[in-house]
Amino acid sequence: FVMAAGIVKLCKTLNSNAGQLRMCSCTKLRPSSSFIQTQPEILTRRLQKDGIRNIILNNPKKRNALSLPMLQSLRDDILHEVESEDLRVIIISAEGPVFSSGHDLKELTSAQGEQYHKMVFDTCNEVALEMLFTGEPISAQDALLHGLLTKVVPEDKLEEETMKIAFKICQTSRSVVALGKSTFYRQMAQGRNAAYHIATQVMVDNLALKDGQEGINAFIQKRKPQWIHTTESAQE
Repeated sequence: FVMAAGIVKLCKTLNSNAGQLRMCSCTKLRPSSSFIQTQPEILTRRLQKDGIRNIILNNPKKRNALSLPMLQSLRDDILHEVESEDLRVIIISAEGPVFSSGHDLKELTSAQGEQYHKMVFDTCNEVALEMLFTGEPISAQDALLHGLLTKVVPEDKLEEETMKIAFKICQTSRSVVALGKSTFYRQMAQGRNAAYHIATQVMVDNLALKDGQEGINAFIQKRKPQWIHTTESAQE
């Protein structure tokens, strides 16, 4: 699937105002007993305001390990009303000192079986978290050097810089961003010449969109664009 919303990953939980943000959560029920009643375990929390959705990994005691229930909860939070025009940006952050320690290795033992392992990795792919965990931590600067990050900022500036990026994405055309993201992933599997060919056609397609023409007209007229976030052709 292709989401028009941008996804930004953080390693620090954003502060929320309970009076302004809508809070939701996906839960995993612990094993029940006829003698003991247990409370649902909240693995992720979902907050949304002004087109920006914050998804918070909420299992710091296990270093937010990507267990199958955690991945399923994360997937549900990402896909919740994902086609809504009110959703523009998704930010993933985490409680505790560690964003995520990677896969829960207890789930990857032979005792769990091959089918269970397949479920873990299939779910991981569904939420677009295809990351290579070597077991060795790397610094933010190393991650930036290898293209795993696009920007590194001091911890005390993390929330401020993240929200700047999020609000900037919210000011763009949803349909144009979706077209660009779709093209990027299509190009990754192509050779250079084929990728250039795809990009050429997409630029033509972009100009045919109402929002594509609105962007050009707004630039020429030196005004702020008025996006309608639609895939309708400018000729319609």
